[in-house]
Amino acid sequence: METIYSVLATLAAYLIGSLSFAVIVSRVMGLKDPRSYGSKNPGATNVLRSGSKAAAAATLVLDALKGWLPVALVRWFGRPYGLEEGTVALVGLAAFVGHVWPVFFRFQGGKGVATALGVLLGISWILGLATAATWLIIAVFFRYSSLASLVAAAFAPAYYLLASGAVWYADPSISTAIFVMAILLAWRHRLNIGRLIQGKESRLGAKK
Repeated sequence: METIYSVLATLAAYLIGSLSFAVIVSRVMGLKDPRSYGSKNPGATNVLRSGSKAAAAATLVLDALKGWLPVALVRWFGRPYGLEEGTVALVGLAAFVGHVWPVFFRFQGGKGVATALGVLLGISWILGLATAATWLIIAVFFRYSSLASLVAAAFAPAYYLLASGAVWYADPSISTAIFVMAILLAWRHRLNIGRLIQGKESRLGAKK
């Protein structure tokens, strides 16, 4: 039964992750579809280019929440059903994958930064805050959201090991999930990496 519960929890996490709040919030607030302007990425940074800080903030919070919620629910209620750290890793990764390839939006999703942060906060608040602080520091100093996201993703696996107290206390399944998210996030930013190298990347807050 534990396997069935784990599969159901993972599927539910993917479906929650598939809710593209950049598109949903923009529609509710009467804004243009974020897939039609700027970077065409359905994420908070691109929604900010619409000129609506409120819409961008709502997108950021909701995208993070959909990553945090499945992990938190398994943490709180999963143990009686045999759902341990392996399922925590699966639901976190599933929510992230849902955001990147959402079934409700023709598998055309965002880059997963906010959702990944939500997953990390669900795993460990120390891990989430350390990763968010890294993003903020790089963003403030360099004003490139993509660069901040790449650096934060690169440091996240190391932060998990530190938050666990030592390498041998870290759960292998969660370590793997964080590493996979970091790799997928970097892959989703491959065009941004090219523009950063060429000096053509849009700075944070700039309109296209």
